[in-house]
Amino acid sequence: MSEHATQSQRPKHQAISVKDLEEEGEIGADYLEEFLDIVDLGGDIDIDVDHGRASVAVIASEEGDERELADLVGRDGEVLEAIQELTRLAVQARTGNRSRLMLDINGYRAGRRAELTKIAEEAVTKVKATGEAVALEPMNPFERKVCHDVVAAAGLFSESEGTEPHRHVVVMLPDDVDDVDDIDSDVDTAADSAEEIDSAEAGAEAAAQTTQAEQA
Repeated sequence: MSEHATQSQRPKHQAISVKDLEEEGEIGADYLEEFLDIVDLGGDIDIDVDHGRASVAVIASEEGDERELADLVGRDGEVLEAIQELTRLAVQARTGNRSRLMLDINGYRAGRRAELTKIAEEAVTKVKATGEAVALEPMNPFERKVCHDVVAAAGLFSESEGTEPHRHVVVMLPDDVDDVDDIDSDVDTAADSAEEIDSAEAGAEAAAQTTQAEQA
């Protein structure tokens, strides 16, 4: 089927079923298996559904794989983000629907999530103690989303400010948000999720360059 052929697309606001998410994971896993073959790297692939998203993880299967897989994470997860976007595009090409699949390699995201949770919790504690807003370090959309979730769970407010690559989360008391024009955390996190999709073209290019380098 050509990429312009008509496919049945999911209505924009329709909830995604677990079955659909599992299908996304299977498609993503197939793509990643081919990708690992191309770059001649080993690894096992785990598929799951987590927080309403398909989740795929590439983990070391043999001694030495962990060190080699680290190259697919890159500095600050940049290569991982690129490969994730390629995988999402592969899923979308098969299903006709935009994918929000999350990819982890070598446990990078799991470890980073724990670090970010601690950072956000410390910011929450500081804001509650001082009443002053706290700005966190610049982060990518995935990292900001983790912080937004932690802040919301604590009953505080957060929003993202600035432009890439300096976009960051600001944590504040709910009382500081008294203007209807302020961006609430739900809208902001949705925007951050959209940024993940908008970065697909740049991510695909970066991942393609990485693949070519591995083959050279």
